[in-house]
Amino acid sequence: MCIVSDYVSSAGRFPLFVQGNSLEVLRSVSDGSIDCCITSPPYWNKRQYAGGGIGLEPSPREYIDRLFEVIREVKRVLKPSGAFWLNIGDTYQNKSLLGIPWRVALMMIDDGWILRNDVIWNKHKGGMTPNKDRFGSVSEDFFFFVKSEKYYFDADAIRSKPRQARVKDGLVVSATGVSGIRYKRQIELSTSLSDEERRNALAALDGVLAKVKGGELSDFRMIIRNEQRTTHSDSTKLSGRAKELAEKGFYFLFYNPKGSMPGDVWDIVPEDTQHRKKHFAPYPEELCVIPIKSTCPCDGVVLDPFSGTGTTMKVAYDLGRKSIGIDLSGEYIELAKQRVCRESGNCLRFQ
Repeated sequence: MCIVSDYVSSAGRFPLFVQGNSLEVLRSVSDGSIDCCITSPPYWNKRQYAGGGIGLEPSPREYIDRLFEVIREVKRVLKPSGAFWLNIGDTYQNKSLLGIPWRVALMMIDDGWILRNDVIWNKHKGGMTPNKDRFGSVSEDFFFFVKSEKYYFDADAIRSKPRQARVKDGLVVSATGVSGIRYKRQIELSTSLSDEERRNALAALDGVLAKVKGGELSDFRMIIRNEQRTTHSDSTKLSGRAKELAEKGFYFLFYNPKGSMPGDVWDIVPEDTQHRKKHFAPYPEELCVIPIKSTCPCDGVVLDPFSGTGTTMKVAYDLGRKSIGIDLSGEYIELAKQRVCRESGNCLRFQ
C-alpha cells in the first residue's frame, strides 16, 4: 500500500484516512517514517465493534497479545526520535480489575520501549455509580513512550503562564507572597546557619533579587535550613537538594520565565458528555493537544492506528500537522471525514 508512503512524503496537511486492518496497513508503512503515534485501541470486552477487530478476543491474554502485534509495528514505523501515546482502559472480570493497561505497558518496557510518563486522565465523571461495593472509575492511564533516550520534545510549546514575582515599592515579592525582606529576616535570625553561611545566603539572595528586578527570572523560592518545609529526602546520598542544604544551609528553586510544564494528571471531560450531535467514543480532543504540540514537529506526521471517528486527525489538522488514521470500520472512516471537513471549516481531500 504505497499510498501511505506517498502521503508521508507529500506536501500539504490534509488527513489521510485508510480503511483496513491496522496490522496489515502498518506492515505497508516504511520503517522510521512517523513522528508521533497517539491512539486509544478498543478496550477488551467492552462493546461490539463492527466487522470484528481487536477487543473481542475470548480472553484478556489473547487481547493483549493481539494488541501487542500492532504495537510492535508502531515501534518499527516510528522514527528514532518518535513518541507513542497510548490511552487504554481497564476491564473487570469476576469482580476483579484485570490490570490490562499495565500488563501492556510492562510488555512494552520489556520489548525496549522507554516509559517517560503514566499520565492520569481524570475524567471528572459525576453522577451515581451503579456499584455498591467499590469506588467509581473516573480515570484512565495515558502512557507516554519513546523509542530512544534522545527524542523530539518541545517543552516550550506546552508551558503554562509563568509564575511572576512583582516589584512593589522597590521590593521583590514572589508569586507566593514572600518578599525578599522576609527571606533576609529569616537568614539573619536563623540559629541553624553559621556566620559564614549567613553571609553567603544574604549575598546569594541579593543576586537573585537583582535578577528578578532585571527580568532574568520570573519567580523563585528560597529554602533555608530549618525554616522552610522540604519535600525531598533528607538523605544526602539520595537527594542533591538535601546535600546542598546540608553543605550550604540554603538553596533556591527557580521558575522558568517561559512558564511551567504540565503535570502528570490531566483534568479533561470526555467528549460523550459534551452533547455532540453524533456519538463519538469518549476520547476528547484536549487529550491530543499536549502530545501533538510537544512530541510532533510542525512538519511531522501523526499516526492513529485505531482512529475511530478521527479525533487525533482533527486535532493534528488544527495544529498544522499531517496525520494518518486507520480503522476497520468504513462507517467510522466516513464519520471522521465528515467531522474534520465540517469542524475545520474546509472541504478537504481524502484518499
